[in-house]
Amino acid sequence: MAIELKIQVMTLDGIPLGCPDCGAGQFTLDGRGLVDALASVWATCANYHSWEHPMLTVADLRAIDAARTGRERAEDIDTFEIVIGGAVLAGVLQPEVTIDDLRQVAKRVYWQRIIEPAMRRRENAAKRALVRPIKNAGRHAVAAAKATALETAWTAQAGGYEPDADYTPEPVNPCPACGGKGEHRLKTRLHDATRVRCSVCHGTGEID
Repeated sequence: MAIELKIQVMTLDGIPLGCPDCGAGQFTLDGRGLVDALASVWATCANYHSWEHPMLTVADLRAIDAARTGRERAEDIDTFEIVIGGAVLAGVLQPEVTIDDLRQVAKRVYWQRIIEPAMRRRENAAKRALVRPIKNAGRHAVAAAKATALETAWTAQAGGYEPDADYTPEPVNPCPACGGKGEHRLKTRLHDATRVRCSVCHGTGEID
């Protein structure tokens, strides 16, 4: 029965074993034949160089497969160590996908695509909420300063002014009888009073 092992690292008494053509440390060991003792073991590296392994037999591949530690969690490493002719053959096998690997991938995808973007959006919204009042206050302050500066410049250009304490605003609806003056002047020398309050607007100068 055929057996195939994917090697990531292999050493013989601590000496690295790799492809004789390119030295690649990653290769596949393939043992095929009806009888293990007569079957050959072929190796193919990551660069597609193939060679018949002179030291290993199919029985050795089965021993490696039986000695491998396997993986249950995502952080586990699938290692092996056997003894061949008094020499220690050790290494690391290409990891097979486990249920925990799938869980970790799902968690990573869920975190990177859903949780992290949502957290970034909330953080950015909070930053904008803090910055917005400061910016608005700054804009209002600038607007007020500009208005004050314009008023000062206009006043200076107009020669300045002082508020008139005796100033009376013009009536909104002036009385048609007195023209908004609130009184009538009499041109006579028979009376001491020459001004008479308007009876139409009652002296207010305005009429409803």
